[in-house]
Amino acid sequence: MVKVSLFVFTILFFASCGADSSNKIESKKGEVFSSAAAGGESEEELKAALSEVEKEEKERAKAAEGSSTSMSFDKMLHDFGKIKVDTENEATFVITNTGKNPLIIDKVDVSCGCTTAQKPEKPILPGKSDKIAVVFHPKPGQLNEQKKTITVTANTDPKIVVLDIKAFVTE
Repeated sequence: MVKVSLFVFTILFFASCGADSSNKIESKKGEVFSSAAAGGESEEELKAALSEVEKEEKERAKAAEGSSTSMSFDKMLHDFGKIKVDTENEATFVITNTGKNPLIIDKVDVSCGCTTAQKPEKPILPGKSDKIAVVFHPKPGQLNEQKKTITVTANTDPKIVVLDIKAFVTE
């Protein structure tokens, strides 16, 4: 009895799915096409919708490309050499906008509380330069070889660049 009920339910279910007159099944050159699979849209309507999506995607890519730029640094590593513990040690990284759009430094993060960095607040115009000022203040527990990073996030591709500082800290 259960098998018969399940069979009848299955037939009724599939029969009701085909009751919608907007779903058409066509046969062209031995292939079967169903408008139900395309949401009732014709091939021409689907192509037009795809063309519109591709056009919007190109516009988004062009807008994203238009807002990004490129940058370069005078150095990627600053070596303080031998320094004393509990001293202020300053370094400067010169950043140059090598692209065609204004360079915007979103943020500059440091890897340790003993290091601070100050980023340019204004956009850097194409061909112009500015600086990122870094101060390394080693604490008493930071003796010997020390390496720290400065992560620069900007409107560039790649979006993130990592700068390094190092020092040999003595008492």
